Amino acid sequence: METDLVGTPAVVPAAPDARTPRRAWLTDLPVLLVAAAWGGSYLAAKGITAEHTVVAVLVLRFGVVLPVLVALGLRGLRGLTAAQWRGAGLLGLILSGVFLLETYGVVHTSATNAGLIISLTMIFTPLAEAALNRVRPSRPFLCAAGLSLLGVALLTQGGGFTAPSLGDVLILCAALARTVHVLAMSRVRAVQDADALSLTTVQLGASVAVFALLAGAGTGVSPWAAAADFDVRDWGGLLFLAVLCTLLAFWVQMWAVRRTSPSRVSLLLGTEPLWAAAAGLALGGEHLGVTGLFGALLVLAGTAWGRRATGSRTGDDPPREELPNVARKPARTG
Repeated sequence: METDLVGTPAVVPAAPDARTPRRAWLTDLPVLLVAAAWGGSYLAAKGITAEHTVVAVLVLRFGVVLPVLVALGLRGLRGLTAAQWRGAGLLGLILSGVFLLETYGVVHTSATNAGLIISLTMIFTPLAEAALNRVRPSRPFLCAAGLSLLGVALLTQGGGFTAPSLGDVLILCAALARTVHVLAMSRVRAVQDADALSLTTVQLGASVAVFALLAGAGTGVSPWAAAADFDVRDWGGLLFLAVLCTLLAFWVQMWAVRRTSPSRVSLLLGTEPLWAAAAGLALGGEHLGVTGLFGALLVLAGTAWGRRATGSRTGDDPPREELPNVARKPARTG
């Protein structure tokens, strides 16, 4: 489904305090619920989307929340400079590619595979940063990356050793596109000091414009035709993606990071692949087989190891689309 794909001008986390366990639990729980919602988003998107409705569903999904974001952040939007509008628009074009690849991918693969393969963003991003900065990654991180890639290879072979499905390849491309989006956010100077809510709103607006143009060009059914065919369950899935996985998720991240730290929130959000696998297996009736299950465990272990290895080297978590640095970049919106 990285994007993808979430404020105030510069949110600087307060110094760690001596919080009671009860207070920590009350702060961490909503963040875990966001991670669980994101994990379930792959199954929800798969349930309401077919190949000919991908663009229509994306228009509806983000068209629902965009007016709310505009209304809430109107003052911030007015304060953006022309350069910030252009930078955010460029990021939005990249983000639209992430959402298209994710959504088309999940149509052609299982929700479990999608949620686990997309987590490779946590491996690809530090590797790409190291290449751009001409810095050799640490040996533990390279081992973690190799473990994750081996896990993906086994994960896609759950039913026997065959070529990966089209959906698996598209989700892998989405993970690479997420990496490009993360790197672009850190390198487009114009957006570095932009208000996070305004930046997110412009990015989503640019993405919706791309989806609307594709819909107008006849890519699949129109959003109105898709909406007319939705039943109550479909609308429930769409609202789950739009409200819980996008709108509320953004505010929970901003609320939580003010009470803890970006590193802690990012760590909790890093449990998203676990929730994706749980949703696919328990609610979606998906089956991995012994090979696929072993691969899934390797992906989870490799990405977790990679996060720790990068964090121990840099003193922070590896960049991630959801919350790489809330003070400078918008969080993931779904």
